[in-house]
Amino acid sequence: MAKAVQSPKLKAAFEKHLAETDGQVERLEQVFASIDETPKGKTCDAIMGIIEEGKEIMDEYKDTPALDAGLLAAAQAVEHYEISRYGTLKTWANELGYKDAVRLLDATLTEEKNTDSTLSQIAESEVNKHAETAQAA
Repeated sequence: MAKAVQSPKLKAAFEKHLAETDGQVERLEQVFASIDETPKGKTCDAIMGIIEEGKEIMDEYKDTPALDAGLLAAAQAVEHYEISRYGTLKTWANELGYKDAVRLLDATLTEEKNTDSTLSQIAESEVNKHAETAQAA
């Protein structure tokens, strides 16, 4: 999605969050180690559906001002899903007394919330206005 967007601010936000993902994966590995479990990869149908939606947006709105608004919305859908999941995992870890896991999950949850906030700011200050202006023209 970062390659497809037109807004430099949105592109930078996507790329920043992509870089954060490596740290998030490392933290998840630490969470599993802290509770003496082995991590296993599993495909998430919900996220796959949102990614598919992003692909459809890229095809349907390619080279239009609405492209960035659509991709931003899809990215926020992913962020909201991740916020929900990390929040739940943090709560469970807290209830089970896994203090290290709580700290690690909270760091990722904070990043996800910050990314969502950044995306909202970009939408409101630039991307949505650009799409609206182009539609009105």
